[in-house]
Formats: sequence, structure tokens, C-alpha cells
Amino acid sequence: MFDVIREDLAVLESALEEALVSESALVNGIGAHLVSSGGKRLRPALFLLAARSGASFDRARAMPIAAALELIHTASLVHDDVIDDADTRRGVETTNAKWGNQVAILSGDYIFARAFRLVAETGYPSQIYMRLADLVCTLSEGEILQDHAVYQVPAGEDAYYEHIRKKTADFLEICCEIGASVGGMSTEDTARFARYGHAIGMAFQITDDLLDMEQTSERIGKPAGRDLAQGYVTLPVIRALAVLGEPERDELTALITNPQMTEEEVARALVLVRGTDGVDYAQTRANAYLERAKAALPASLDERIRETCLTAADFIGRREF
Repeated sequence: MFDVIREDLAVLESALEEALVSESALVNGIGAHLVSSGGKRLRPALFLLAARSGASFDRARAMPIAAALELIHTASLVHDDVIDDADTRRGVETTNAKWGNQVAILSGDYIFARAFRLVAETGYPSQIYMRLADLVCTLSEGEILQDHAVYQVPAGEDAYYEHIRKKTADFLEICCEIGASVGGMSTEDTARFARYGHAIGMAFQITDDLLDMEQTSERIGKPAGRDLAQGYVTLPVIRALAVLGEPERDELTALITNPQMTEEEVARALVLVRGTDGVDYAQTRANAYLERAKAALPASLDERIRETCLTAADFIGRREF
């Protein structure tokens, strides 16, 4: 999908490895484990696509930010896995499962610090630092809101959209915005690329929530139905609560607000949600965001980059992992 930036992404892998080198053998091992665990590298890929769209792209100057964005994402996942008590991610043992919660939390802190050091060592306009700081603040706010709302009936769709904006969409928006700015795109085109990032971010998180409803552990690399079991009420569930009749709605409400939900009760909740148009409704919303993303792309884009951005949007809409 990212052939146009294939060489850039290869350099990124080396930059990630170098960024997590430590005098400590333990920290080196954790860093190597996290880098080798892979991932889609979607955030730095979007940054690099946007940066390459400008007239003044410089790989050496752009790469520290690309690596920092992936490191920020990685650090947030390490902390998420501790909060969620997750044993696997992408089919690989999590840091907390392998080394314990204390080491995992401190490892996440270390990775955040390394990310910002990468950027500080290169020297960028103050706006870059501000946007990266905004990013970490917003990510933290999103996780705080999510944790505060577990096992509660949601206020409605707007609260859900606000949460996924902070958790995912703002991140992809900032990746595109900073990339376009560093690459030298015009103010107008930078804003358009940022809107593209925001829209595919909204679609990405809705699709991620759908995978928890539809796929198996083998396909998505983490336990299916885990969101329900942990009290995270996503868009398909919100829709189901809105359209179910009273007996089923009351049953689903009782299930999703129960912190001691059993595997059988998770399965029953899935049956109730899947019996409505909740999954189709959420997919329709994701598709609408993807169309909005495609329409936002700047007209000035190189055709190869435009096609890659369109392909990325299509991938998000149909992904199964």
C-alpha cells in the first residue's frame, strides 16, 4: 500500500531501533521486542506521505518526527495494555505480560521521553513541539474519559465521537498536519491534509471497534469481545441500545454495566448487538468518514501520493485486522 514511501519506511525501522538503544540490556530487550512486534506504522506513514507532498521534503530532517510519532503511539499502547491487563497485542506477548506492570509503565515513560528527545535534538519550529505536546495531552484525555465511562450506559453518540476523536482522530490529523508543514505545503493544503487525517482517524477507530464485534482472536491478534468485557461501550452497542425493544434493551444494559461479566454473558451481549443493525450502522458511519477524507485531499498532490491516500482509506474501510 505504501510503495511510494517504501524506502522512507525502511529508514524508519532503523531509526526506531536506534532511538530505543540503551546502556541497559533489559531496556534494550524491551525496545527490540516492541519494534519487532511491528504494527501498521500508519501514523508515520501518513506523516511521510504528507511531508513528501511538499516542495521542500528532506528525509533526514523529517525522519526524527516520523520516528517520534511512532514512538508516542507505541508508548501509549504499552500503557493501554497495563490498564487493560492485556496479554497479547498483534498476536505478540505484551510488555506487561512479559516483564510485569511496573516495568511496562516505566518503559512507556522511557519511550515517551525518547520520542521528544529525537525531536529536540533536530531543532524544529516551536509549533511542532506544541502540536506534539497537544497530541500527548489529547491522547491522555481520551484514555481518562474512556476509563471514567467504563460499565456505564453512554450519554449518546456524541460522547462516543468525542472519545474516539481524542483517542485516534486527532493523532492522525496531527501526523498529516505536521508532515505537510515540514514538507513545505501551503497553509490551505496543510489544512486539507489535516482534515483527511482526522476523517480517516474517525473511520479507523470505528472500524477497530467493529472488529471487536465481528472477528476472532486469531484474526485481530487480541481477544475478541474484549471491549465489551472491559466495559467499553462502542458505536454498535450504542446503536443497539437505541433500537432494541424494552426487554432486550434492559438485558443488554444489565450486561454491559456488569464489571463481573462472564464469557457467556459477553457472548450473549454480542448476540443482542448483532441482532440489530448496530454493526451495519457503524460501518455506514465509518464509510461516510472515509468519503469525507477522500474529498479533503489537496488538488495539488502528486498522483502517486493521491492514489496511496485513497488506497489507505479503502484499506481502513475493509480491513480485517
